[in-house]
Order: sequence, then C-alpha cells, then structure tokens
Amino acid sequence: MFRYVCVGMIAAAVLAVPLVVGEYWIHIAVEILILGLFAVSFNMIFGYMGQLSFGHAAYFGVGAYATGLLMVKASVPLPLCLAVSMLSAGVFALAIGYFCVRLTGIYFAILTMAFGQLLYYIIFQWYSFTGGDDGLQGIVPPDYLLSVTPYYYFTLAIVAAALVVMWFISESPFGYTMRAIRENADRTRFLGTHVRKYMLINFVVAGMFAGLAGGLLGPFNRSIAPDLCNWHQSGVPVFMTVIGGPLGFLGPIIGSIIYTFLFAFVTGFTEYWPLTIGLVIIVVVLFVPGGVLGFAQTRFKQTRAETRESIDTET
Repeated sequence: MFRYVCVGMIAAAVLAVPLVVGEYWIHIAVEILILGLFAVSFNMIFGYMGQLSFGHAAYFGVGAYATGLLMVKASVPLPLCLAVSMLSAGVFALAIGYFCVRLTGIYFAILTMAFGQLLYYIIFQWYSFTGGDDGLQGIVPPDYLLSVTPYYYFTLAIVAAALVVMWFISESPFGYTMRAIRENADRTRFLGTHVRKYMLINFVVAGMFAGLAGGLLGPFNRSIAPDLCNWHQSGVPVFMTVIGGPLGFLGPIIGSIIYTFLFAFVTGFTEYWPLTIGLVIIVVVLFVPGGVLGFAQTRFKQTRAETRESIDTET
C-alpha cells in the first residue's frame, strides 16, 4: 500500500511540474526525462547484463539522426519518426551486438567504443546527408508541440510508457535470466541457457530505447550534432547510473535528476563542470558505492531492522 501511495505522489508531482516552475526549469525537466530514459537503457546492459558499454551514445545518435533526417528531408510526422528511430537504432545495435556479445569485460567496453567512434566519424564527414560537423538544423516539432509545456507532457507520456515496458522486461523471466548471466555466465550456460542469444537480445532492446531517447532530443533542441555519437556522450549515462545506483531500476533516473540539476547549477557559475562532476563521481565511488538509491535502500533496511529489534526487546 505504501509503495502505491509513493508512486501516486511521484506521478502527481511530475504532472504538476509545468504548473509550479518557469519555462527554464521545464526545459531542464524535459532533459531529465530524455537523459533518464537514455540512462535506464544503458543500465539494461550495465546493471542487468554486467557489461560496461562505452559506445551507447551510438544508438542515441542513430535515433536522433533518424528522426531529424525524416522530419527535415521528408516531413514525416514525429510519432512515426520516433518509431523509426527505435527500429533504426535496434538494427544498428543488432549489427554491433553480434560481435560485441562474443566478448566480456574490458574487451566488450573497447569494442563498443570503437564501433561508436566509427559511427561518429561517418556522421562527422558525411556532409551531403548528415550535415557533417555542422549538424542537422531546422528539426521543428509539429505546431501542437512548439511550446515547451506541451512537449514536456508529450515527452513524459513517451518516457513513462517506455519505462513501464522496460520495467516489465526487467521483472520478467528474461530479466532474471540476465541477472543470472551477470552473476555467473558459465553456470547459466551449464543450465542450458543460450547466453549469447540472451545478451544479444538485451543489447538490441537497450539500443532501441536509447534510440527513442535520441529521437525525442532532436525536435526538442531543434537541431542535432555529431557529438551525440561521440565517446564522451557515452559517459553521460555511465555517470548517471553510478550516481543513482546501477542495481535498482530507478537508480539511473535518480542519477539523471542529480546530474542534470548539478550541470544546470554549476555551469551557471563556473566553466569547470568536468572538475565538479569528477569530484562527485570520486565521492560516490569511495563513500556511496551503491549510488544514492543503493545507499537509501541500505539505510532503510538497517532502520527497519533496528526498529524491529527494538520492538522485540521491549516485548
């Protein structure tokens, strides 16, 4: 009962955001939603599969460019563009994942980064199609989404639906199989599970939702640039997941809130944003290794255990 009350309160707060804050903070809220979806999709590989991808921005960029190109060059409606962004990112993830899931550990991470950089340089140099290093301009959303408030609610609806789907996947037999692979791939293989097939499916699903996040970003910013596919963009969901906590479904979303608010606050006062986020990551890794969500869950369990022990002692 308490869980449902909390969910209801969170839903009410999220829906009320445009009613209580100004336009600037609504922009920040849209970024939190998009980057939160991006981070949760990354955590399907990192948290549930146990592999670190340094090329996750590739699918984010593929989705962004698929939506942008279709809207600019063919005037395709945005909802259809988002579907294509998921499909195109999924196809790209399938092509990359076929090779990447054959490796683990540092080799998996390096190979994903290599494929991501390959895509980045193709987009960077293909002036006639992608706009090259100038990026793609003029990605204007439909009239009913031109204002930031309607776009916020549109993004909220899409992200909420995507998160529900990913939550059901994570809590399905497939999700628990991925957890088993993360804990001990050899034992899972000995039990008759086709480990590579499961890893590839998970890799593709994660890429599709990253593509959806990228598809939402282009019309919001009215433009996209090749840097969306670069390796440093792949670091964003890593930071968010580490800050929020990789072992809980909501961890990357919490990390997205903290990261985005911190970025907005720090860059308003100083240009030393990389130094700030570096210090935050050091503090989290050294003192809160499970992230904010992991720390909160641990404290909650300890408090509940102490309360029960106190009650038992009194009785």
